[in-house]
Amino acid sequence: MTTNDFIQSLLHLNLFVGEMVNKLGWLSYVILFLIIFCETGLVVMPFLPGDSLLFAIGAITVTTPLSLPIVIISLSIAAFIGDQCNYWIGRKFSGYLLKKQWIKQPHIDKTEVFFKKHGKKTLVIARFFPIVRTFAPFVAGVGKMRYSTYLGISAFSAAFWVVSVTLCGYFFGNMPFVKNNFTIFIVVVVLATIIPSLIIAFKERKENRESLKKQDKKKSPDLSPIKNDNDNKS
Repeated sequence: MTTNDFIQSLLHLNLFVGEMVNKLGWLSYVILFLIIFCETGLVVMPFLPGDSLLFAIGAITVTTPLSLPIVIISLSIAAFIGDQCNYWIGRKFSGYLLKKQWIKQPHIDKTEVFFKKHGKKTLVIARFFPIVRTFAPFVAGVGKMRYSTYLGISAFSAAFWVVSVTLCGYFFGNMPFVKNNFTIFIVVVVLATIIPSLIIAFKERKENRESLKKQDKKKSPDLSPIKNDNDNKS
């Protein structure tokens, strides 16, 4: 599949997934399971569709043999298992992956900013932010978050993300306005999830610059002229 084909598939997810379901039948559940698992579980694959795919899946369950309950249950499990995989990759192999440059340090830095600002809530909030969603479990593993705590939050966030976005697609994806402008709507969904993370990254970058400027001012020597005692007497 070329880059153009991949982009076209993303922009027409309702048609792409619909055709897949009609051609492959029950194997569609396996493929969708693997996509969600890889998007959430493999730190090197943050580019795979997440929110837009779930929305499209919810929409096509109305017009295809795809079962909404099976989709929600199976994809919630996929997201949960993916989180566990990503957590342990981060905990055991983060140094190796960074050394091999399979993952980018800025992506990890961006996710660490989320953790600093939102704490454990990051694992829930990050679900709705592309890239950060993939790196949050990984960073939790790198930071050796207590696994029992991580497990509970991960289970809740996985189910909450899949249920909420898929049901949005189920209830709104077949409205005439959305259906006739599905490509535009998918672009809006993608932008709505990407823009907040870009804003946060921009603010963090601005704060870092200001912090560096303050540090430079503190380090720079005082070059103001030294007053002479004789000058004071005169």
